[in-house]
Amino acid sequence: MTAPSAPSAPTALRERTRAVLTARQDEVLGLSHALHADPELAYEEHRAARRIGDLLEGAGLAVTRGAYGLPTALSATAGSGDLVIGICAEYDALPGIGHACGHNVNGAAAVSAALALAPLADELGITVKLLGTPAEESGGGKVDMLRAGAFDDVAAAMMVHAAPSDSVGMSSLAISSWKVAYTGRSAHAAAMPERGINAADAMMIAQVAIAAHRQQMRPGSVVSGVVTGGGEAANVIPAHTSADYDCRAVTSGELAELQARVRACFEAGALATGAELALETVGNDYADLRQDFAMARRYLGAARDLGRRVQDCDPTLRGGSTDMGNVSHLVPTIHPMIGYDCGDAIMHNPEFTRYGVGDGADRAVLDGGLAMAWTALDLALDPSHRSGLLARLADRTTA
Repeated sequence: MTAPSAPSAPTALRERTRAVLTARQDEVLGLSHALHADPELAYEEHRAARRIGDLLEGAGLAVTRGAYGLPTALSATAGSGDLVIGICAEYDALPGIGHACGHNVNGAAAVSAALALAPLADELGITVKLLGTPAEESGGGKVDMLRAGAFDDVAAAMMVHAAPSDSVGMSSLAISSWKVAYTGRSAHAAAMPERGINAADAMMIAQVAIAAHRQQMRPGSVVSGVVTGGGEAANVIPAHTSADYDCRAVTSGELAELQARVRACFEAGALATGAELALETVGNDYADLRQDFAMARRYLGAARDLGRRVQDCDPTLRGGSTDMGNVSHLVPTIHPMIGYDCGDAIMHNPEFTRYGVGDGADRAVLDGGLAMAWTALDLALDPSHRSGLLARLADRTTA
């Protein structure tokens, strides 16, 4: 991927967005720090949603709280143009380790972009639509919002995600999450073992079957899990065992294949022991991320113009999993990583959390917001790109 060959938005317009954001930088950095200090889990981000809604409403955007049937989702709009630019704000945290994925940066950067664009929206003929999207870490709020129509009018969607370094263009894995439970029958392990049905054996057989299947998994597929309950005493045959499992694959189609095989492994445990299997899907399945490379080139140019060193990724490079993947299957989408110094810490690690309110993270909030705003300017002002996005939207809505 290379920087865009088409000219970027006029410098004067870029500087107007910069001036708006500069005037409000204390508010957006204060938001980032407040989210970081007060982490909330999936679908429980009431204070985060309120803080974001209050800031945007105070800036003159039209805010809908509890949007699309989710109490902690929101929608905030400015302008009335036919080109709707969707900017996704994430703000949920991880259990026990807070914002170890940097969602305080993600959310505040999205707010920064919306604030910077809002005063220019009518002049550009766009609608700025910030979507507060809960439960990315677990559950998949964006998937819920897709089903409820949040993205039906969106011609282009974007967000930035905190990371140890800047990059654009990478993909992510599709994922599904399950809760698994076996119910057997307890009995004394020495006096009357023949009366028992060993739920722990059922889990063990399933795990061995999964391990055996790994040789036949498609490249890029991953199965991971942890046993959360497996008996209480060595001399009692366990009547109950439980586990949490994730399946990941390169595409949603390959994920469906993997799910079928792994489900069969769990069924094998039940068949072999006589235990009853209960397998529950947790949240929504996440699709693989498909980034729009024409938009990504625009973002890459904007971020480099801000002085950021952005790695141009091979699209076959894959990270974790995100519900932005589901959005990307419907709407032209970008999901670049916005980096800051975090020492040797890695994401989803307690050490990463503490870097989320440093100078580097604050700069990521402002630069990420401004790079998205400049990308939106390019989309609005380039006639071919604008018409292409609107044509794809029209095809989608008439399909």
